[in-house]
Amino acid sequence: MTRSFSRLAHAAVLAALVPGTLAAADTTDIRIQEPWARASIGAERPAAAYLTLVNDGEATVTVSGVETPVADRADLHRTVRKGEIMPMEPAGTVDVAPGETVNMMPGRLHIMLMDLASPLNKGERFTLTLHLADGRTLTTDVPVMGPGARGPAQ
Repeated sequence: MTRSFSRLAHAAVLAALVPGTLAAADTTDIRIQEPWARASIGAERPAAAYLTLVNDGEATVTVSGVETPVADRADLHRTVRKGEIMPMEPAGTVDVAPGETVNMMPGRLHIMLMDLASPLNKGERFTLTLHLADGRTLTTDVPVMGPGARGPAQ
């Protein structure tokens, strides 16, 4: 009888823990589509990665940071128009509203990869992790395309 009670108690504890664990790891409201990066010009120069974020949830999702093993620093950047020039600047955080899509692409919002560990070469792949403001993370596999690539459709 004690053994049956012990199994029942153990099952109840597991059942209570599992929903919380699933909810904490749940990232079904936000997804990454078509990640890609351009090959770099050596390791001394920064590289850039691009992707599309889709929010299928009911609340705004905020991307607060980025990391990858291929670069010492990875930051969200955007290109802005300032008169005749188009400099890049840190974007800070990126909000993805419910039902919205945010496209990261050349000449706009993108992920800067600085202080590369080694050059990014066409045909290679690397992992990229997005940190969300609520503590969750999203990790994706990023294919490296040629230096002049304009996106995965090429």
